[in-house]
Amino acid sequence: MRRYIQATAETFPVAGSFTISRGSRTEVEVVYCSIVQDGVKGVGECVPYKRYGESIDGVLADIRAVTDAISNGLGRTDLQTAMKPGAARNAVDCALSDLEAKLSGKAVAASLLASPPKAIVTAFTISLGDAETMAAQTAENAHRPLLKIKTGTVDDEARLRAVRAAAPNARIIVDANEGWTEDTIEHHLAVAAELDIALIEQPLPAGKDAALARIRRSVPICADESVHLTTDLASLQDRYDAINIKLDKTGGLTEALIMKREAERLGYTIMVGCMLGTSLGMAPAVLLAQDTAYADLDGPLLLARDRVPGLVYDGSLVHPPQTALWG
Repeated sequence: MRRYIQATAETFPVAGSFTISRGSRTEVEVVYCSIVQDGVKGVGECVPYKRYGESIDGVLADIRAVTDAISNGLGRTDLQTAMKPGAARNAVDCALSDLEAKLSGKAVAASLLASPPKAIVTAFTISLGDAETMAAQTAENAHRPLLKIKTGTVDDEARLRAVRAAAPNARIIVDANEGWTEDTIEHHLAVAAELDIALIEQPLPAGKDAALARIRRSVPICADESVHLTTDLASLQDRYDAINIKLDKTGGLTEALIMKREAERLGYTIMVGCMLGTSLGMAPAVLLAQDTAYADLDGPLLLARDRVPGLVYDGSLVHPPQTALWG
């Protein structure tokens, strides 16, 4: 058995721009990984994230470092110690999962799930802007059952009220991207509770979130930047009610499945989220999210161009991946 691995950087344009508290983007850079064995190709995608000290060049270097091991048959189990968690391992792990499925003729979904996967509701993201702009964007998507709005400024009350007024019937997740402070969080939580916000994601910076254990959480709080690995979960129980599992944080589907089981055991509400990427990056996450409370897998909907074939979206429903894409 001999395997051949390749990794390349690709760029996809964003539809308009995508803005969070850390800045705006008009394109997304991803790394595409392929592993070929006996003429069969498995593929995966990752999105290096600057917030976590990652870059395209760094991810490509990390993948190159395991080229010989992969060529000589390194499997997903040993990959977990051969590579550090993060985007690079995600691309390789998902490519190996796809390759295994195609070589065996048994889809990844059939190996993971007790019943066939179904279409699930995904959140749709409203970028950070002034209250009027966000309200207008929300009104255009008020028919969607689940919205996720980007906040994270000193005073987000006007944004919260404007968005709720524009979508009175939608469930709303507020993602502050570490942008709130100990001085502002209780006020924002009170406003969110008044407006029947379903969930607040990462309001305080990772590593500076101890205040969440001391205040009354009138709206459930979800960890994102604060949680990467299964070993993080136990130490966060006093300050978070939910966790956001992203494959680019865990380093692939293999670790994400372990994290999901442990999070369920500990009683967390689970969201499966994503970086801004293509359908290939979302495909394994759609399977991971099958029985979770929240899915935030709208990355392809925010792009001007996606992979072909891509995931099928029907409004806010995202369908399981076809094997021509992944799995």
